[in-house]
Amino acid sequence: MCAVISGAGTGPGCLKKLLAPISKDSFQNSIRRLHILFGVYTTTSPEPLPSPGLIITPEIRNQSELYLPIDEIAAIFNRFYSAALTYPPILSSTPFHNAMSWADSFAALPAEFQFSANPARLLESLLADSGRLARFLFASFLPNRFYGGIGRYPGQQQLIREWLTTRKAESVHCLDAACGTGEESYCLALLLSEAGLLPDRIRIDGWTLEPLEVWAAAHRRFPHDRRRELLFRGKTRTLFEQGFQKCIRFSSVDLAKVPLSPPLPQRGKYFDLIICNGLLGGPIINGKEQLKRTVTNLTNLLAPGGILLAADNFHGGWKQKCPQSSLRALFEACGLKNIEYSDGIGGLKLY
Repeated sequence: MCAVISGAGTGPGCLKKLLAPISKDSFQNSIRRLHILFGVYTTTSPEPLPSPGLIITPEIRNQSELYLPIDEIAAIFNRFYSAALTYPPILSSTPFHNAMSWADSFAALPAEFQFSANPARLLESLLADSGRLARFLFASFLPNRFYGGIGRYPGQQQLIREWLTTRKAESVHCLDAACGTGEESYCLALLLSEAGLLPDRIRIDGWTLEPLEVWAAAHRRFPHDRRRELLFRGKTRTLFEQGFQKCIRFSSVDLAKVPLSPPLPQRGKYFDLIICNGLLGGPIINGKEQLKRTVTNLTNLLAPGGILLAADNFHGGWKQKCPQSSLRALFEACGLKNIEYSDGIGGLKLY
Protein backbone atom coordinates (compact mmCIF):
# COMPACT_ATOMS: atom_id res chain seq x y z
CA MET A 1 0.00 0.00 0.00
CA CYS A 2 1.42 3.39 -1.00
CA ALA A 3 -1.81 5.27 -1.40
CA VAL A 4 -1.54 7.80 1.40
CA ILE A 5 1.26 10.36 1.27
CA SER A 6 1.23 13.33 3.60
CA GLY A 7 3.71 16.09 4.30
CA ALA A 8 4.14 17.50 7.78
CA GLY A 9 2.57 20.90 8.07
CA THR A 10 -0.21 20.48 5.49
CA GLY A 11 -3.83 21.11 6.42
CA PRO A 12 -5.86 18.56 8.38
CA GLY A 13 -8.65 18.41 5.82
CA CYS A 14 -7.18 15.30 4.20
CA LEU A 15 -8.59 13.29 7.10
CA LYS A 16 -11.87 13.37 5.19
CA LYS A 17 -10.20 11.26 2.50
CA LEU A 18 -9.69 8.48 5.06
CA LEU A 19 -13.14 8.53 6.68
CA ALA A 20 -16.19 7.37 4.76
CA PRO A 21 -19.86 8.33 5.26
CA ILE A 22 -21.81 5.49 6.85
CA SER A 23 -25.34 4.46 6.08
CA LYS A 24 -27.10 4.19 9.44
CA ASP A 25 -29.76 1.96 7.92
CA SER A 26 -27.17 -0.69 7.05
CA PHE A 27 -26.53 -1.30 10.78
CA GLN A 28 -30.08 -1.22 12.14
CA ASN A 29 -30.47 -5.02 12.04
CA SER A 30 -27.13 -5.42 13.83
CA ILE A 31 -28.18 -2.93 16.50
CA ARG A 32 -31.47 -4.76 17.06
CA ARG A 33 -29.60 -8.07 17.30
CA LEU A 34 -27.20 -6.66 19.89
CA HIS A 35 -30.09 -5.22 21.93
CA ILE A 36 -31.76 -8.66 21.99
CA LEU A 37 -28.53 -10.39 23.05
CA PHE A 38 -27.89 -7.79 25.73
CA GLY A 39 -31.43 -8.12 27.06
CA VAL A 40 -30.98 -11.87 27.51
CA TYR A 41 -27.57 -11.25 29.08
CA THR A 42 -28.85 -8.77 31.69
CA THR A 43 -31.88 -10.87 32.68
CA THR A 44 -29.86 -14.08 32.97
CA SER A 45 -26.41 -13.15 34.28
CA PRO A 46 -25.65 -12.10 37.86
CA GLU A 47 -24.18 -8.67 38.46
CA PRO A 48 -21.80 -6.97 38.04
CA LEU A 49 -22.03 -6.11 34.38
CA PRO A 50 -18.90 -4.74 32.67
CA SER A 51 -18.18 -1.24 33.98
CA PRO A 52 -15.21 1.14 34.08
CA GLY A 53 -12.44 -0.20 36.32
CA LEU A 54 -14.07 -3.60 36.83
CA ILE A 55 -11.64 -6.49 37.05
CA ILE A 56 -12.79 -9.12 34.57
CA THR A 57 -12.95 -12.42 36.43
CA PRO A 58 -13.33 -15.82 34.74
CA GLU A 59 -16.98 -15.89 35.83
CA ILE A 60 -17.74 -12.47 34.31
CA ARG A 61 -15.89 -13.48 31.14
CA ASN A 62 -17.77 -16.77 30.82
CA GLN A 63 -21.18 -15.18 31.39
CA SER A 64 -20.42 -12.47 28.85
CA GLU A 65 -19.27 -14.98 26.28
CA LEU A 66 -22.26 -17.23 26.85
CA TYR A 67 -24.85 -14.56 26.04
CA LEU A 68 -22.85 -11.93 24.11
CA PRO A 69 -20.50 -14.00 21.92
CA ILE A 70 -17.43 -11.92 21.09
CA ASP A 71 -17.18 -13.43 17.62
CA GLU A 72 -20.59 -12.02 16.73
CA ILE A 73 -19.85 -8.59 18.24
CA ALA A 74 -16.41 -8.45 16.59
CA ALA A 75 -17.93 -9.31 13.20
CA ILE A 76 -20.38 -6.40 13.50
CA PHE A 77 -17.70 -3.91 14.55
CA ASN A 78 -15.28 -5.16 11.91
CA ARG A 79 -17.95 -4.51 9.30
CA PHE A 80 -18.45 -1.11 10.90
CA TYR A 81 -14.71 -0.33 10.63
CA SER A 82 -14.76 -1.32 6.97
CA ALA A 83 -17.72 0.98 6.35
CA ALA A 84 -16.19 3.90 8.27
CA LEU A 85 -12.82 3.90 6.45
CA THR A 86 -11.97 4.39 2.79
CA TYR A 87 -9.24 1.73 2.90
CA PRO A 88 -9.15 -1.88 4.18
CA PRO A 89 -8.69 -1.63 7.95
CA ILE A 90 -5.85 -3.36 9.80
CA LEU A 91 -7.96 -4.99 12.51
CA SER A 92 -5.17 -6.44 14.66
CA SER A 93 -4.96 -3.29 16.82
CA THR A 94 -8.66 -2.99 17.66
CA PRO A 95 -10.08 -3.88 21.10
CA PHE A 96 -12.08 -6.73 19.52
CA HIS A 97 -9.16 -8.55 17.90
CA ASN A 98 -8.34 -11.75 19.80
CA ALA A 99 -10.44 -10.61 22.77
CA MET A 100 -11.62 -13.41 25.03
CA SER A 101 -15.07 -11.86 25.58
CA TRP A 102 -17.11 -8.68 25.17
CA ALA A 103 -16.28 -7.91 28.81
CA ASP A 104 -12.58 -7.92 27.93
CA SER A 105 -13.19 -5.72 24.88
CA PHE A 106 -15.19 -3.29 27.02
CA ALA A 107 -12.33 -3.11 29.53
CA ALA A 108 -9.93 -2.24 26.70
CA LEU A 109 -12.05 0.71 25.51
CA PRO A 110 -11.01 4.27 26.44
CA ALA A 111 -13.15 5.77 29.21
CA GLU A 112 -15.17 7.91 26.77
CA PHE A 113 -16.66 4.75 25.24
CA GLN A 114 -17.41 2.89 28.48
CA PHE A 115 -20.72 4.67 29.11
CA SER A 116 -22.80 1.50 28.63
CA ALA A 117 -22.18 -2.24 28.92
CA ASN A 118 -24.52 -2.68 25.94
CA PRO A 119 -22.52 -2.84 22.67
CA ALA A 120 -25.63 -1.70 20.80
CA ARG A 121 -25.51 1.63 22.66
CA LEU A 122 -21.89 2.12 21.64
CA LEU A 123 -22.70 1.46 18.00
CA GLU A 124 -25.71 3.82 18.12
CA SER A 125 -23.63 6.61 19.61
CA LEU A 126 -20.94 6.27 16.94
CA LEU A 127 -23.51 6.45 14.16
CA ALA A 128 -25.06 9.57 15.73
CA ASP A 129 -21.90 11.61 16.39
CA SER A 130 -19.20 12.02 13.72
CA GLY A 131 -16.75 13.54 16.20
CA ARG A 132 -17.09 10.61 18.58
CA LEU A 133 -16.77 8.23 15.62
CA ALA A 134 -13.46 9.82 14.58
CA ARG A 135 -12.11 9.56 18.13
CA PHE A 136 -13.22 5.92 18.31
CA LEU A 137 -11.42 5.09 15.07
CA PHE A 138 -8.20 6.71 16.24
CA ALA A 139 -8.48 4.95 19.61
CA SER A 140 -9.03 1.64 17.82
CA PHE A 141 -6.17 1.88 15.33
CA LEU A 142 -3.74 4.04 17.34
CA PRO A 143 -4.04 2.55 20.84
CA ASN A 144 -1.64 4.14 23.31
CA ARG A 145 -0.12 0.77 24.17
CA PHE A 146 1.62 0.82 20.78
CA TYR A 147 3.69 3.93 21.41
CA GLY A 148 6.42 5.02 23.79
CA GLY A 149 7.06 8.70 23.09
CA ILE A 150 10.08 10.53 21.73
CA GLY A 151 13.58 9.33 22.59
CA ARG A 152 12.87 5.84 23.89
CA TYR A 153 16.07 4.29 22.48
CA PRO A 154 18.97 6.29 23.99
CA GLY A 155 21.61 3.77 22.87
CA GLN A 156 20.42 4.06 19.29
CA GLN A 157 20.41 7.84 19.50
CA GLN A 158 23.97 7.89 20.81
CA LEU A 159 25.10 5.62 17.97
CA ILE A 160 23.48 7.97 15.45
CA ARG A 161 25.25 10.95 17.03
CA GLU A 162 28.60 9.16 16.73
CA TRP A 163 27.81 8.11 13.15
CA LEU A 164 27.03 11.70 12.20
CA THR A 165 30.46 12.86 13.40
CA THR A 166 32.15 10.44 10.96
CA ARG A 167 30.23 11.60 7.90
CA LYS A 168 31.82 13.94 5.38
CA ALA A 169 28.66 14.44 3.33
CA GLU A 170 26.83 17.73 3.83
CA SER A 171 23.37 16.17 3.56
CA VAL A 172 21.68 13.10 4.98
CA HIS A 173 18.64 11.09 3.89
CA CYS A 174 16.91 9.03 6.60
CA LEU A 175 14.06 6.53 6.72
CA ASP A 176 12.02 5.72 9.80
CA ALA A 177 10.56 2.38 8.71
CA ALA A 178 7.48 1.43 10.77
CA CYS A 179 7.35 5.02 12.01
CA GLY A 180 3.98 4.68 13.75
CA THR A 181 2.84 8.15 14.77
CA GLY A 182 6.20 9.71 13.99
CA GLU A 183 7.91 10.02 17.36
CA GLU A 184 11.23 8.60 16.16
CA SER A 185 11.03 10.53 12.88
CA TYR A 186 10.90 13.79 14.78
CA CYS A 187 13.58 12.49 17.14
CA LEU A 188 15.82 11.97 14.10
CA ALA A 189 15.17 15.57 13.07
CA LEU A 190 16.16 16.74 16.55
CA LEU A 191 19.40 14.74 16.41
CA LEU A 192 20.28 16.10 12.97
CA SER A 193 19.48 19.61 14.11
CA GLU A 194 21.77 19.20 17.13
CA ALA A 195 24.50 18.02 14.76
CA GLY A 196 24.30 21.35 12.93
CA LEU A 197 22.48 20.19 9.81
CA LEU A 198 20.06 22.69 8.30
CA PRO A 199 16.60 21.70 7.01
CA ASP A 200 17.61 22.02 3.36
CA ARG A 201 20.32 19.38 3.94
CA ILE A 202 17.99 16.84 5.49
CA ARG A 203 15.37 14.43 4.19
CA ILE A 204 13.43 12.22 6.61
CA ASP A 205 10.80 9.78 5.38
CA GLY A 206 8.47 8.04 7.81
CA TRP A 207 6.70 4.93 6.55
CA THR A 208 3.91 2.98 8.22
CA LEU A 209 1.15 0.71 6.98
CA GLU A 210 -1.70 2.41 8.89
CA PRO A 211 -3.04 5.54 7.10
CA LEU A 212 -4.41 7.03 10.33
CA GLU A 213 -0.88 6.88 11.76
CA VAL A 214 0.36 8.75 8.68
CA TRP A 215 -2.18 11.49 9.30
CA ALA A 216 -1.45 11.70 13.04
CA ALA A 217 2.31 11.84 12.44
CA ALA A 218 2.11 14.48 9.72
CA HIS A 219 -0.20 16.76 11.69
CA ARG A 220 0.99 15.89 15.23
CA ARG A 221 -2.63 15.38 16.20
CA PHE A 222 -4.35 12.68 18.26
CA PRO A 223 -8.12 13.30 18.27
CA HIS A 224 -8.63 10.55 20.85
CA ASP A 225 -5.96 11.83 23.28
CA ARG A 226 -5.65 15.58 23.70
CA ARG A 227 -3.05 15.31 26.48
CA ARG A 228 -0.75 13.21 24.31
CA GLU A 229 -1.21 15.66 21.44
CA LEU A 230 -0.18 18.64 23.60
CA LEU A 231 2.91 16.82 24.89
CA PHE A 232 3.92 15.76 21.39
CA ARG A 233 3.50 19.27 20.00
CA GLY A 234 5.47 20.71 22.89
CA LYS A 235 8.43 18.41 22.29
CA THR A 236 8.51 19.16 18.56
CA ARG A 237 7.71 22.88 18.69
CA THR A 238 11.36 23.91 18.24
CA LEU A 239 11.64 21.87 15.05
CA PHE A 240 8.67 23.64 13.51
CA GLU A 241 9.92 27.05 14.60
CA GLN A 242 13.16 26.30 12.73
CA GLY A 243 11.42 25.02 9.60
CA PHE A 244 12.34 21.34 9.90
CA GLN A 245 8.79 20.26 9.03
CA LYS A 246 9.69 20.97 5.39
CA CYS A 247 12.14 18.05 5.32
CA ILE A 248 9.88 15.43 6.95
CA ARG A 249 7.39 13.35 4.95
CA PHE A 250 5.10 10.53 6.05
CA SER A 251 3.68 7.85 3.76
CA SER A 252 1.72 4.61 3.91
CA VAL A 253 4.05 1.80 2.75
CA ASP A 254 3.98 -1.97 3.14
CA LEU A 255 7.59 -2.88 4.02
CA ALA A 256 7.06 -6.57 3.28
CA LYS A 257 5.63 -5.98 -0.18
CA VAL A 258 7.56 -7.47 -3.11
CA PRO A 259 8.62 -5.66 -5.11
CA LEU A 260 8.74 -2.70 -2.76
CA SER A 261 7.74 0.42 -4.69
CA PRO A 262 7.61 3.22 -2.13
CA PRO A 263 7.19 6.93 -2.85
CA LEU A 264 10.89 7.78 -2.98
CA PRO A 265 12.05 11.40 -3.14
CA GLN A 266 13.30 12.73 -6.43
CA ARG A 267 16.67 13.83 -5.15
CA GLY A 268 17.91 10.41 -4.03
CA LYS A 269 16.87 6.79 -4.33
CA TYR A 270 18.81 5.47 -1.35
CA PHE A 271 18.87 6.16 2.36
CA ASP A 272 21.97 6.89 4.43
CA LEU A 273 20.27 5.80 7.65
CA ILE A 274 17.29 3.51 8.23
CA ILE A 275 15.77 2.84 11.64
CA CYS A 276 13.16 0.10 12.02
CA ASN A 277 11.97 -0.03 15.62
CA GLY A 278 9.30 -2.21 17.20
CA LEU A 279 8.57 -4.23 14.05
CA LEU A 280 11.10 -6.94 13.14
CA GLY A 281 10.44 -10.08 15.14
CA GLY A 282 7.30 -8.65 16.75
CA PRO A 283 3.64 -9.67 16.33
CA ILE A 284 3.35 -8.11 12.86
CA ILE A 285 6.49 -9.30 11.05
CA ASN A 286 7.87 -12.50 12.53
CA GLY A 287 7.70 -15.35 9.98
CA LYS A 288 11.01 -16.45 8.49
CA GLU A 289 10.18 -15.54 4.90
CA GLN A 290 8.40 -12.34 5.90
CA LEU A 291 11.39 -11.22 7.97
CA LYS A 292 13.82 -12.08 5.20
CA ARG A 293 11.76 -10.19 2.63
CA THR A 294 11.49 -7.09 4.84
CA VAL A 295 15.16 -6.96 5.81
CA THR A 296 16.15 -7.56 2.18
CA ASN A 297 13.91 -4.68 1.07
CA LEU A 298 15.40 -2.36 3.68
CA THR A 299 18.95 -3.40 2.80
CA ASN A 300 18.29 -2.71 -0.87
CA LEU A 301 17.19 0.81 0.06
CA LEU A 302 20.43 1.55 1.92
CA ALA A 303 23.16 3.56 0.23
CA PRO A 304 26.67 2.04 0.34
CA GLY A 305 28.10 2.99 3.71
CA GLY A 306 24.59 3.40 5.13
CA ILE A 307 23.38 1.80 8.36
CA LEU A 308 20.21 -0.07 9.34
CA LEU A 309 19.27 0.00 13.04
CA ALA A 310 16.50 -1.94 14.79
CA ALA A 311 15.34 -1.83 18.41
CA ASP A 312 12.27 -3.00 20.32
CA ASN A 313 11.16 -2.15 23.86
CA PHE A 314 7.63 -3.46 23.43
CA HIS A 315 7.36 -7.10 22.36
CA GLY A 316 9.02 -9.04 25.17
CA GLY A 317 7.28 -12.33 24.42
CA TRP A 318 8.10 -12.16 20.73
CA LYS A 319 11.78 -11.64 21.52
CA GLN A 320 11.83 -15.20 22.80
CA LYS A 321 10.40 -16.47 19.50
CA CYS A 322 12.73 -14.32 17.42
CA PRO A 323 15.78 -13.39 19.53
CA GLN A 324 18.24 -10.70 18.53
CA SER A 325 20.76 -13.37 17.59
CA SER A 326 18.40 -14.58 14.84
CA LEU A 327 17.84 -11.05 13.55
CA ARG A 328 21.58 -10.36 13.64
CA ALA A 329 22.20 -13.49 11.56
CA LEU A 330 19.56 -12.30 9.09
CA PHE A 331 21.26 -8.91 8.82
CA GLU A 332 24.55 -10.65 8.07
CA ALA A 333 22.91 -12.94 5.49
CA CYS A 334 21.66 -9.80 3.72
CA GLY A 335 25.23 -8.49 3.49
CA LEU A 336 25.27 -6.13 6.47
CA LYS A 337 28.27 -5.88 8.79
CA ASN A 338 27.28 -6.12 12.44
CA ILE A 339 27.11 -2.92 14.52
CA GLU A 340 26.98 -3.23 18.30
CA TYR A 341 24.98 -0.85 20.50
CA SER A 342 23.18 -1.11 23.82
CA ASP A 343 19.46 -1.34 23.01
CA GLY A 344 19.22 -3.00 19.60
CA ILE A 345 21.01 -4.42 16.59
CA GLY A 346 22.50 -2.74 13.56
CA GLY A 347 24.16 -3.38 10.23
CA LEU A 348 26.51 -1.44 7.95
CA LYS A 349 26.17 -1.77 4.19
CA LEU A 350 29.68 -2.07 2.83
CA TYR A 351 30.84 -0.17 -0.24
